[in-house]
Amino acid sequence: MRLNSTTPGANRVGVEGAFDAAYARHHRHVWGLCYRMTGSAADADDLAQDTFERLVTRPPADLDRPLGPWLVRVAMNLSRDRLRRRRRKKYGGDWLPAPIEAIDEQPPAERIERADTEARYDLMESVSMAFLVALEALRPTARAVLLLRDVFDYSVKETAAALGTSEANVKTTLHRARKQMADYDAAPPTGSVEAGQAAMMALFERLVAGDVAGIEALLADDVVARADGGDRYRASRRPVIGAERVARYIAGLASKRGLPQWFEPRVLNGAAGFVAGFEEKEGHAPFLAMTFDVDASGAIVRMFSQLVDEKLSGVDLTPR
Repeated sequence: MRLNSTTPGANRVGVEGAFDAAYARHHRHVWGLCYRMTGSAADADDLAQDTFERLVTRPPADLDRPLGPWLVRVAMNLSRDRLRRRRRKKYGGDWLPAPIEAIDEQPPAERIERADTEARYDLMESVSMAFLVALEALRPTARAVLLLRDVFDYSVKETAAALGTSEANVKTTLHRARKQMADYDAAPPTGSVEAGQAAMMALFERLVAGDVAGIEALLADDVVARADGGDRYRASRRPVIGAERVARYIAGLASKRGLPQWFEPRVLNGAAGFVAGFEEKEGHAPFLAMTFDVDASGAIVRMFSQLVDEKLSGVDLTPR
């Protein structure tokens, strides 16, 4: 990003120096906040850029004070607005978050206090598909409070400052948000990435062989499969639940769509997954990114399929 001679506010040299230092120190944290708030890598790119543009066009009055809290406040406000606008629009499919291959995290800088923090989720869990899907039940402010308090380990005071609200409201909102996360907390992802990859490869081998019963044997009884094709590509608009139904659903899709031209295992959102490319066919997505959650026994409990082109910006769609 370049500064120009019309940069308002503090003098241009001071703003430029503050921008360079702040971007190097805080960009990854700001991007991670925006991604978790919106569930979209493309939105996180835009929102992080907008946040740092604000530092150039409308900088804080005192550039000598730590910029971390100011940047977080701007990012969270922009993210809440983006989330509200997205939710006001009717979506043509089963909305799922955009997958990412890696997130280069760093701990939040310039913290105020840590005496009352009680984070419940680690950074990697908080980018899992299951967690991001669970966050969709929360209103934007509740989502922001839960992320700051229970993921990023912000204190009540820091959270209130970041969201422009009272400490009492933060406590009340967090209590309600945690209640809404109860179903997720009762069954979070428990299996390892390695176990998920093993189950995924076994499923693919049985899919190629047309072994529907073998696919079913890899699935937990209450497995859930979800797919996001938006309003453009063919995909189930509702979750498919149960081992028998999911096995037949997967086999049916492969029969209609055909097997991929290329298939490559990846780690997506910290879980086992793959990216695949298909021959062009009207109404069908050319690419698929899929993630798997397994339980402690290695059985597949959740499957998330993303087919929408613009939601795949965080994934390399070329075979390696």
